[in-house]
Amino acid sequence: MSETGASPLPATPPARSPLFRAEHFVWLTARVLEQRLFAHHFLNGSADPVETALDAYRNEDGGYGHALEPDLRGPVSQPLHTGHALRVLDSIGRCGGQRVERVCRYLTSVSTADGALPAISPSQRGYPAAPFIPIVDDPPSELLATGPVVGLLHRNEVWHAWLFRATDFCWEAIESLEKSHPYEIEAAVAFLDSAPDRPRAEAAADRLGRLVREHRLAALDPDDLTNYPVAAGYAPGEHHFPHDYAKTPSSLARAWFTDDEMTRSLDHLAATQQEDGGWPIRWRRWAPGTALEARPMVTIEALRALRAHGRPIG
Repeated sequence: MSETGASPLPATPPARSPLFRAEHFVWLTARVLEQRLFAHHFLNGSADPVETALDAYRNEDGGYGHALEPDLRGPVSQPLHTGHALRVLDSIGRCGGQRVERVCRYLTSVSTADGALPAISPSQRGYPAAPFIPIVDDPPSELLATGPVVGLLHRNEVWHAWLFRATDFCWEAIESLEKSHPYEIEAAVAFLDSAPDRPRAEAAADRLGRLVREHRLAALDPDDLTNYPVAAGYAPGEHHFPHDYAKTPSSLARAWFTDDEMTRSLDHLAATQQEDGGWPIRWRRWAPGTALEARPMVTIEALRALRAHGRPIG
């Protein structure tokens, strides 16, 4: 008890801790969805408000739109939005049931002839979109869009007819990769970490790890980035680091890096928290609003990665 007889206030994180600073940034700048996600992941918040906030982006066709993925504006459903929605549901343990059944029907309706997903369908035409996301009339299948979705559905033991051909597409795409870029490799890892055939996934991951190192797709020394090329079409300085591939210690990509390399990567991630409490986006900025909407997402993912790897966040 204090001298006045009142009960002491509950302990709060140190005022300069990463979590305390990030919380201020999220309340200041984030959309309701990211505010609810932050509360769920770090403040013991319920998953129900996250689902409610996510529903605002859902369309009657079972897909998601309305700039859920900030670089695509407008109301129409898109595979990238829908993949984002599945990541949210997975992160709160709600990736199943009738909601995901409807999502799978949407995925079936927008799949290409080989049963996989394009990154963006032509319905986006007429609405604002990032200039680095091309809109074409007959878009090809993309591992970038398909791999993470298939991986999430397998991890949550979702079974739907759409998965059979989409899974075959992912295996073929990954096992035939000779040249790639960081985001495509990360999509491959998202698939391999949850693919049911574990021996095959481990063999494919081992080959991808060698490719990543041979082509210097991971910046292993954050203090000397001049030795690591930036992929074509990426923003200047848009490097990817070991923690981008191995988001958790259990990821198959963790074996690609030594303990020292992962330590340097996580040190760099922690050090890039900005003065306002948020983490920066690394891809090309094309509109002020999209960058503002994306930073809370990046901030939540940075905190989750640090915590998953055992780093104190506050």
